[in-house]
Amino acid sequence: MASITPSYDREGEHIGWQVAVRKKGYPAQYKTFRTKKEGEAWASVTESEIARGVWRDRSEAENTTLKECLDRYLAEVTPKKKSKGEGWYVQAWMKRPIAARFMASIRGKDLASEIRAMENEGKGANHVRLYRAVISNVFTVARRQWGMESLENPADFVSNPKLPQGRDRRLVDDEEERLLAECDSSRNASLRPVVIFAVETAMRAGEIVETWKQDPSGALDADGRHLQIKVSTGLLWKYVDLQRRTALLPKTKNGTPRTVPLSSRAVAVLEALPRNLDGRVFGTTYEGIHQAYVRACRRAAIDGLTFHDLRHEATSRLFEKGFNPMEVSAITGHKTLQMLKRYTHLRAEDLAKRMG
Repeated sequence: MASITPSYDREGEHIGWQVAVRKKGYPAQYKTFRTKKEGEAWASVTESEIARGVWRDRSEAENTTLKECLDRYLAEVTPKKKSKGEGWYVQAWMKRPIAARFMASIRGKDLASEIRAMENEGKGANHVRLYRAVISNVFTVARRQWGMESLENPADFVSNPKLPQGRDRRLVDDEEERLLAECDSSRNASLRPVVIFAVETAMRAGEIVETWKQDPSGALDADGRHLQIKVSTGLLWKYVDLQRRTALLPKTKNGTPRTVPLSSRAVAVLEALPRNLDGRVFGTTYEGIHQAYVRACRRAAIDGLTFHDLRHEATSRLFEKGFNPMEVSAITGHKTLQMLKRYTHLRAEDLAKRMG
């Protein structure tokens, strides 16, 4: 069934061995090896797989690079996803050395090496998990839809990095008053209303203010600076209903739209704001808010309180007001109730007080 013949270059010099495996009902398989022993081993494996009915054509996977698959995935699969953040990770993978490898050559150890490199670059555990999820899906699609049935998914052999324990930092004592006092003295006039709005709504930073990220392609502008791409517009006036006291978020981090109820304090913040011509509720960006927020915390002598901690503070207050996990999830956008598990101690303490 297999034939092995010497292979020669144009000058007649022996350069290897060409192996052909032919079986009725299967496409002929050809491959060239440096040594006859390697060719015999490949022929033996191929013949065995055909005999056992488990053979899969590897030619597509052996001649297609990861970069080519990423390009196709970005064009065909990513646009159908609810969450638009995936494209950023796909483009980032294109820049890594492994993208030049043929799909069939990529093993679990290769992906593990890339993940270690990402961790050494300072990427957080959650970002690394998202990188792994994207590459896993690329291999799954290539195997199921693009004729690469022989592929093994290297992500199946690589564990996700362990996520750090959720932060429990909250505003304590008079920190809120001190923070707001310093927000009043900030040159960024949007800082105080944004901080109050974050504490009142539990909305993510990107859901409140316009957010930009560095273009993963590494492209530079005319001044040699990295190009930035907009990843969120922030809250827009057209989605705010002050009479009903709601704010619609059509595009969220997890891809599911949600409507956020607004407290009286949140409504008061919105009513006091000027209307920007571009339709944004808050006329600033996350970068501007982040810098002003860090400086305000420093002036207020508040340590270890990130802007994202305000979302944790807001979520904790919802539980303290008596909302159940399902209600809180609808407000905050946490995708699973498991994500809210760390807040259950708040309800337990509340129930204990009621029991007397």
